[in-house]
Amino acid sequence: MTSHTYRALFRTPEFTPLFLSSSAHTAAQTVAGLALGTLVFRVTDSPLLSAVSMFGPSLAQVLGATFFLSAADRLPPRATMAGLSLAFAAATALLAVPGLPVWALFAVVLAQGVIASVGGGVRWGLLNEILTGDGKDGGNGQDGANGGYLLGRSVFNMMSGITQITGYAAGGVLVALLSPRPTLLLATALYLVAAAGAVRGLTPRPPRASGRPSVSATWRANAELWSSRPRRHVYLALWVPNGLVVGCESLYVSYTPHAAGTLFACAALGMLAGDVTVGRLLPPRLRPRLGVPLLALLALPYLAFALRPPLPVAAVLVAVASVGFGASLVQQQRLMALTPGELAGHALGLHSAGMLTTQGAAAALAGTVAQLTTPATAMTAMAAASLAATLALTAASRRGARDGGLLPRSAPARTTAG
Repeated sequence: MTSHTYRALFRTPEFTPLFLSSSAHTAAQTVAGLALGTLVFRVTDSPLLSAVSMFGPSLAQVLGATFFLSAADRLPPRATMAGLSLAFAAATALLAVPGLPVWALFAVVLAQGVIASVGGGVRWGLLNEILTGDGKDGGNGQDGANGGYLLGRSVFNMMSGITQITGYAAGGVLVALLSPRPTLLLATALYLVAAAGAVRGLTPRPPRASGRPSVSATWRANAELWSSRPRRHVYLALWVPNGLVVGCESLYVSYTPHAAGTLFACAALGMLAGDVTVGRLLPPRLRPRLGVPLLALLALPYLAFALRPPLPVAAVLVAVASVGFGASLVQQQRLMALTPGELAGHALGLHSAGMLTTQGAAAALAGTVAQLTTPATAMTAMAAASLAATLALTAASRRGARDGGLLPRSAPARTTAG
């Protein structure tokens, strides 16, 4: 792909089917997450359990990243994506069973997280492959790493933002009209649509790497990726500040139980604005230097929750903060520039699994603090921790880094060395 435009993206073979299937999967996750969080809060009246029910599957991602992530490059993408959506459909249908104990709900939620741990690597590795047009090149193609993949990923992030805006709004209405369990069944149907879209729209492709998925292969690849100091800093920048702010988001239900969907929709709107700005509007030469400022923006507005703002003010603060999620595009571009092509899917899967694990851990931490204090206090504390993490990582990455680390003096040079 040589022309980095939205029109060129959707003319690229297989991009549109992957986009539509992923859209249905994201819509299902959005609707199901809000329904489940509301169901658990109604049953338990616990901010902690409500937060963990929505973001708890992310905690199980660490198991996938440790044991199963080599499958991201060693399984056929089409069959794997369809199978993942079918597994989510079955799990979500089980969550809708009346009378299911809370402990059983959490067991299913954690199983979903383990299943999903491979999904990020498969999806983003396939996207990178589609947009470079060469599965063997993967992340090493200059076009794929710095142009096609970045624009394509920004479109997926925009889709996620739009889907979450509509999904949380529709989910809030559905939960109010139908109650959580019927809403979970509607999410099940959306997962089935996602599976059908993958089967019908994608062509069979061989795995990007040879050999069987195994624990040893996962450990070897993880060790290679983690051995590079610049890559370590990029991974931590992708995981920690973002995850701590998602801890703030996990408390929307307990902060305003009857209008949580509004805050989630505003967060998605802000994320959409950030992705459009970074992926399409910013000149490429400016993007690398905006990663750290965007991470700071992600946390700063949440500090105002110490004043317990009313819903309209809270909605504006959430939307402004979420523009900072555009930082992940900047950091992913740097990650691909630092990663060998044969590890592209694994590297992106490790990013996704680590990010979601951190988000799940942050949700549990935020819920615990809220349980002991108040949701507003916990949100303020998580935001302060996120800002501190951004400043510490930026300083650490600049020590001894020729290009300036996370706040580069120029565009990052392509290298695979540690």
